[in-house]
Amino acid sequence: MSSLRTLKRLAGDCRGAIVVEFALLAPAFIVMLFGVLQVGIGLQNYNAMRSLSADVARYAMIQHARGTVMSNSALTTYAENLGSGSPYLLLEDNLDVTIAPAAAPQIDDATELTLTIEYQIPSVLSSMGLDGPEIDYERPIFISNS
Repeated sequence: MSSLRTLKRLAGDCRGAIVVEFALLAPAFIVMLFGVLQVGIGLQNYNAMRSLSADVARYAMIQHARGTVMSNSALTTYAENLGSGSPYLLLEDNLDVTIAPAAAPQIDDATELTLTIEYQIPSVLSSMGLDGPEIDYERPIFISNS
């Protein structure tokens, strides 16, 4: 009889349920938190790459309008230095910029260059040996020949 009373008392006791539920759900919430952080970092880096490419294209056109001849390597160096500084703050070791003549120019009387930026997004879990994804961005740069 006393064992039946003990079972009824334990069946109605909910004091440890919260700890068990937390132990079951906490890993899922932590994984989701890291995922949201990683996506946020990736979006910020992608926006930085797009803005960087626009600034490099603008710089190339302005230098050409001023009469300064910029080589592709000089533009590449400018892009890498600009990308690793403020406001972009891309990690210099993860950033790879390539500027090359376009394979098939689209506009007559204009020099077309292709700006390619590759960036390895830093991982939230880099301490565990997990690397972030690599993203690429490519855009043309048109410089008037007239």
